[in-house]
Amino acid sequence: MDIPALKEVIRKQALERRAALQSQVPELSRSLAHNFVSHVPIPPGAVVSAYFAIGDEADPTPLIGLLRARGHRIVLPRVAGRGKPLNFHLYEEGAKLVPGGFGLSEPARDWPLLDPDVLAVPLLAFDARGYRIGYGAGFYDRTLQRLRASRNIVAASYCFSTQQFEAVPHDENDQRLDWLVNEKSARPVSP
Repeated sequence: MDIPALKEVIRKQALERRAALQSQVPELSRSLAHNFVSHVPIPPGAVVSAYFAIGDEADPTPLIGLLRARGHRIVLPRVAGRGKPLNFHLYEEGAKLVPGGFGLSEPARDWPLLDPDVLAVPLLAFDARGYRIGYGAGFYDRTLQRLRASRNIVAASYCFSTQQFEAVPHDENDQRLDWLVNEKSARPVSP
């Protein structure tokens, strides 16, 4: 089986695992947010990216609250187009998202652009080496590649422990995470 086919098999399994947690998402997301701010190295004044959860994804709303209380600016991703990296827009408290592509809610096009220093990365599956599988469009891989070419950033998973797999298939386009964070633990990825 080739890498795209293997990824599709894992995506299906990961979606099933995550769906089994649906009733626990609020509680698990609060634990996840606390692990993120307690362990991930977030410099004072850092800009941190989050996202708005869809379905049974880990919900970053508690994380956004904790980060704002610590004085961090929050940015949210906006799809710039197929095959392009994401743009990040400053998310002011109380701002209303607009409908975007892929059924997502996202920042309005006219919100200020600002690159993050730390990214809370959504995913479907991950492994201990920091490889991840998303929904298949490659937006975060292209984004991490673009950001890493010009600055030091920290990319951390934002997911549940049940989404870990023994090995995630990857190729030269897949960007590794720097930190693995879930509701049970947080640890840096070994180089």
